[in-house]
Amino acid sequence: MNGLLLTSKEEKLPIELMYLSDQGEISHRLVIITQIQKDYIKAYCFYKKQPRTFKRANILAASKPRKGVEGKYA
Repeated sequence: MNGLLLTSKEEKLPIELMYLSDQGEISHRLVIITQIQKDYIKAYCFYKKQPRTFKRANILAASKPRKGVEGKYA
C-alpha cells in the first residue's frame, strides 16, 4: 500500500481508497495523494471535490482505479 500511495503522490495519479471513519462508516474515495506523513495522508478527493486528511490506520485498502473510473477525474 505504501508504494501505491507514494506513486500517486509522485506521479499525480488517482487511486481508490476504502476508508473507515471515526464514526465507523466505510467510504470509497478516488483521490490523489498530496502529502504523506507518519500517521496520516493528505489527498485531494474527487468525490468531495476538496482536500481531505486520512488517518493511515483507518485506510482499509488502496488500489489502482477500476476500468471506467480513471477517466472521471479529468
